Amino acid sequence: MWSRLFAAGFAALLLSAPAVADVKDRIAALAPSGLVLVLDEDGKELVARNADEPFVPASVAKLVTAWLAMEVLGADYRFKTRFFLDDDRVLYVRGGGDPFLVSEELALLAPELLSRTGTEPFTGIVIDSSYYPDDLRIPGIEATDEAYDALNSALAVNFNTINAVRKGKTVRSAEEQTPITPLAISQFRARARNGRSRISLTQEDPSVGVKYAGELVAAFIEKAGGSVTGEIAIGSVPAGLEPVYVHRQSRDLAEILRQMLIGSNNYMANQIFLEIGAQRSGGPVSLEKSLAVTRKIFAKHGLADAIQLVEGSGISRDNRFTARGLAKVLDSFAPHAELLRSTKKGSRYKTGTFSGVRTLAGYAKTADHGDVRFVISLNSGPGKLRFRLLQAIERGL
Repeated sequence: MWSRLFAAGFAALLLSAPAVADVKDRIAALAPSGLVLVLDEDGKELVARNADEPFVPASVAKLVTAWLAMEVLGADYRFKTRFFLDDDRVLYVRGGGDPFLVSEELALLAPELLSRTGTEPFTGIVIDSSYYPDDLRIPGIEATDEAYDALNSALAVNFNTINAVRKGKTVRSAEEQTPITPLAISQFRARARNGRSRISLTQEDPSVGVKYAGELVAAFIEKAGGSVTGEIAIGSVPAGLEPVYVHRQSRDLAEILRQMLIGSNNYMANQIFLEIGAQRSGGPVSLEKSLAVTRKIFAKHGLADAIQLVEGSGISRDNRFTARGLAKVLDSFAPHAELLRSTKKGSRYKTGTFSGVRTLAGYAKTADHGDVRFVISLNSGPGKLRFRLLQAIERGL
């Protein structure tokens, strides 16, 4: 019996060696200058082509941010937004950096808030955004109208962007769930062309995004049966005032990470990255706190020289990874692989795209080696080439 098992195993080994060689040849033919690393679950190297060259990860960096978030915050973590009410019925809202405070979430929180405060009119709303410093800037984020350049903020709705339709001076919301507000109209008139588009809120004045969040909070309060008679301002919660309602995000961190990874949302990625530092070192958030926590975790896992991360989304070209370093992260993140997009064969992956940069990394389903970890980085060729390389790995190993 043992001899038959040994013979079968030896035969399988003989068959797999040519298969691996064929995959290597296929990869070399498709992308002779490309970086490709494939490791099995035990860390055995199956394919290594130009694998010692550091590369710019682009949005593949979000895989590292997701892993760090799971390490520090945990899958069940929920972001919080706190509401306070003074004796004059001024409503204070303290932002907690919730990365998924979208219109649907405001529709959930507004009735809960009114159940705690009653429906008597609020005489004003004051937004406390002090959890995020005014001078916070993320490397790689530029002053543009593009949604991927949205500023990070302690209190921002719909990823600090406005999705609307403009026709001349007329502006309407492009989303049934999102009311149009005066600030949204003025921003679109000033900065958007005719037609449907999504713009990030102005970077020249970060308070614009905070005020827009206040307008939408007021709009949803009114939809829930309340009202706001006074102005919306930016300020601080008075000392000693206790919250009347603490809203816990309806989505846990695992679900938020799924949305961030699938949508490749830069704003969400850096909101999460900033929370990592604040969780360990206390608020307010700062990029330096998160980077310090990151360096400690990298050192603990032997990644200090393998991964250079300057922000959490991958939008900065100063991020630098090694393929073997990223493969280590993939090994640690494997229990959460289902948070990633999947191919028809069931492989899980994350893409990254810049001018001159095409990356792909994740877990490939293979017949003979199970779920292998793979890293692909290309500096030329079409974006589809990444997936042709992944198909070669799926079919050949």
